[in-house]
Amino acid sequence: MDEQTLIGIRRDLHQIPELGFCEEQTQQYILKAVKQFNQEHLTIKTWKTGIFIKVNGKNPKQIIGYRADIDGLPIREETGFSFASTHLGQMHACGHDFHMTIALGALERLAQAPINDDVLFIFQPAEEGPGGALPMIQSEVFQDWKPDIIFALHVAPELPVGTVSSKSGLLFANTSELFIDFKGKGGHAAYPHLTKDMVVAASTFVTQIQQIVSRRIDPLESAVISIGKIDGGFVQNVIAENARLEGTIRTLQPQVISTIKREIEAFAKGFEYSHDCTITIDYGANYYQVYNDGTYVDLFRTVVDEEGYLFQDAKEAMTGEDFGYMLKEVPGFMFWLGVDSPFGLHHSKLAPDESAIGIGVQLVDATVRKMSS
Repeated sequence: MDEQTLIGIRRDLHQIPELGFCEEQTQQYILKAVKQFNQEHLTIKTWKTGIFIKVNGKNPKQIIGYRADIDGLPIREETGFSFASTHLGQMHACGHDFHMTIALGALERLAQAPINDDVLFIFQPAEEGPGGALPMIQSEVFQDWKPDIIFALHVAPELPVGTVSSKSGLLFANTSELFIDFKGKGGHAAYPHLTKDMVVAASTFVTQIQQIVSRRIDPLESAVISIGKIDGGFVQNVIAENARLEGTIRTLQPQVISTIKREIEAFAKGFEYSHDCTITIDYGANYYQVYNDGTYVDLFRTVVDEEGYLFQDAKEAMTGEDFGYMLKEVPGFMFWLGVDSPFGLHHSKLAPDESAIGIGVQLVDATVRKMSS
């Protein structure tokens, strides 16, 4: 496919973002696009709203896996693009429209000119939540076609087009969503002694759990507890009977996230007593760390040099990515692809440079062929 065809696909996909496990329209678009490719070497299977597509090799000795995530985010788009999202309140604000397009471009090349080894393209739903990678790798299709190597990319708005970045070892953190509900007793604001105020309880809880990171975790073991949303009450002169906190936990070591959860639960028990309330905790989606195999990062670095692009050493980040579950099962790596956007990931005005799409296709195709050589 030429650059304009790829850009057209990206723009089509950008208009139809769908949330996790609701990607029916996206799935149908991908399947329709793949039907235009040479079918001689392809085997296609669906899983929920995801897709597995195997390019059958000429003399396979291994299966090389490549994963692209396909879901959007619950964000109202503010780009002003002529091809902006047609799904109100949903947007490809994390670049998954780029990810899918690049995968389709590389798939089309391999369908036309297969290599000796099998190549498995995985179009994965629900990366943004509730988490599609873990159930997808537990599926019968994945186990039947389990790759020997797997890799993926993520767009990087802060990097210029033509620059890619990765590193051996830990790239992304272990993450967990955090939802905490407080239940007390509401009443008139003039009679607080007759109530159990959950705005006070929840607000105090936010400040107190920061002690977990500062006083319960080894300073050399990085961790973050961030509360991004507080919801409580419904009018200014009524004391709130209910309150809800929504946030995230992020750590660089898998065991530390368990410690933090245990400490949060201990704080909750104390608050139930001191504030005479009931607290329930839900950890939502949990993502395992992205840990890159150094052998394949070195191979990729060689590919980048051979293709004439710039490789930049990455630093580990507290970003979460459920591709980590796949890397836990299969050796491989993830890399950042520079797309030079003035607005970052999860921003309502994210505007990646579309000239990066062809570079992504070229690097994915070249990396697969290098792995098979």
